[in-house]
Amino acid sequence: MQVSDTHGVSVTAERLFAYTYGILAQPAYAETFWDELELPPPRLPITRNPSLFARVADLGTKLLRLHTFGERFTETGSGESVPQGSARCTKPVSSAEYPTDADYDEENQVLRVGEGEHAGRFEPVPPEVWEYSVSGMQVVKSWLDRRKAEASGKRSSPLDDIRPEQWEFGEELLELLWVVEHTIALEPEGAMLLEEVRASSLFTADELPKPTEAERKAPQNAPGEQIDLNL
Repeated sequence: MQVSDTHGVSVTAERLFAYTYGILAQPAYAETFWDELELPPPRLPITRNPSLFARVADLGTKLLRLHTFGERFTETGSGESVPQGSARCTKPVSSAEYPTDADYDEENQVLRVGEGEHAGRFEPVPPEVWEYSVSGMQVVKSWLDRRKAEASGKRSSPLDDIRPEQWEFGEELLELLWVVEHTIALEPEGAMLLEEVRASSLFTADELPKPTEAERKAPQNAPGEQIDLNL
């Protein structure tokens, strides 16, 4: 039995990926299946309910659009701007030199980038946005650390040393803050959908088609060409 046959609609690779992201990208998924995740890979519960599948895929589409900064999974395919959040740049970071540090004032919800009178200000930045982490990595702090005068973090290649002569990441920082804010706002919906999926009738592994060795390899399709997974 195949997903498309059961749902009565064609399930494309993109739609399945969006559904997968809508499930696996939720903190509730890791919290619920903490013990099971000690043995990789992650298990994906696929619901037989077509309307529930569509709701999870729609959520995954929103998250993918956010996490690619509007470059993927857009309605037009031409890219979209990141939706604005609450944070604003109330004082630009001095571009005269790269900042050596960043400081977060939790009481006033202010993120300062730089030192003294040259420090830029971004506010309001709620504590949950500042503290948001993925796999133990504090996202905003890590992003800033890689853009300080003495950049920290893992170097993947000599290309990491190529940077603008002046600090010009204010707009990118704002977009990152907005992305994290919107991601957190979607977490309750994701947790609710996960519970609905768990309570629904699910496909078993034996009911799904087994990929061939050729299908397990990275696709060599032309740009823009869709992949038919025959689900």
